[in-house]
Amino acid sequence: MARAEATAAANEAAPGPREAKRTMDGASTERQKKFYRDMLTIRRFEEKAGQLYGMGLIGGFCHLYIGQEAVVVGMQGALGQGDQVVTTYRDHGHMLACGMDPGGVMAELTGRITGYSRGKGGSMHMFSREKNFFGGHGIVGANVPIGTGLAFSNRYTKNGAVCLTYFGDGAANQGQVFESFNMAELWKLPVIYVIENNQYAMGTAVVRSTSETHLYKRGAAHNIPGEAVDGMDVEAVFEAGKKAILWAREGKGPYILEMKTYRYRGHSMSDPAKYRTREEVQEVREKHDPIDTFGARLVKQGVVKEDDLKAMEREIRAAINRAAEFASESPEPPPEDLYTDVLK
Repeated sequence: MARAEATAAANEAAPGPREAKRTMDGASTERQKKFYRDMLTIRRFEEKAGQLYGMGLIGGFCHLYIGQEAVVVGMQGALGQGDQVVTTYRDHGHMLACGMDPGGVMAELTGRITGYSRGKGGSMHMFSREKNFFGGHGIVGANVPIGTGLAFSNRYTKNGAVCLTYFGDGAANQGQVFESFNMAELWKLPVIYVIENNQYAMGTAVVRSTSETHLYKRGAAHNIPGEAVDGMDVEAVFEAGKKAILWAREGKGPYILEMKTYRYRGHSMSDPAKYRTREEVQEVREKHDPIDTFGARLVKQGVVKEDDLKAMEREIRAAINRAAEFASESPEPPPEDLYTDVLK
């Protein structure tokens, strides 16, 4: 398929107003404000991380979450105390949504000892047991069996917790994902599989790489229910998340949520993203941006005023700048740390 045809097909599949599920039930005014604040925090953090990467302060791989903020913020809003999160290498947004400190995350990105993995994990491998964040994982699809295992532990110990297991449209074609689906349904494990379908995986459009492009149907062979959600609408995500989590928590087994979302940047910082047009990206930014559209909705509903959003913007920018300063001022790990936390 020519690139133009792939782009046209991707645009047709992109989330839009016709797919939005904007039911307000359960989303209080304070929750709405928190949704906006959390999404904006992730956006500004990722922009700052991109700047630091360009300055050479962040090494290795760095995958930014810009454009996909509504997915993790909406899902996190639906979680309960003790629930778990495990995700892939595009993970900074998930860390922040879980409540991990921006300074600690930025310090890890820059390889400082004050980071969540003492500067040795970098962008793709940091964890917080305190926040029940069980990592970004660098191998495509490898986190799915881990999330399924966490759900098995929850069922075995009867602790009532649910595990959110995130992965992308590219990982949806990995064999270990289907092995996990089979086991999860067979044993009715409390796991939500959240497919963040940003439509291009590492650089190939879904319509060119995937025979069944409706990824929420991937569980049909295992009798796992699923649905597609407008992943650019935080309230639609929240409502779908509540439904899926209740299903799993009641002992009915796994659930699949396909989030129709979009990343504005390349797959990683080294990806020029020439497989799509600038016009396509700009159209999504202008018509479907999860932060701008939600902010406009809050103003229209009278939840906030424009000045409130501007004040929040200033506050968040200042906080992210402090996080970057904290990281840059923190020491690097001593050489002897090379020999700590290593299995022999």
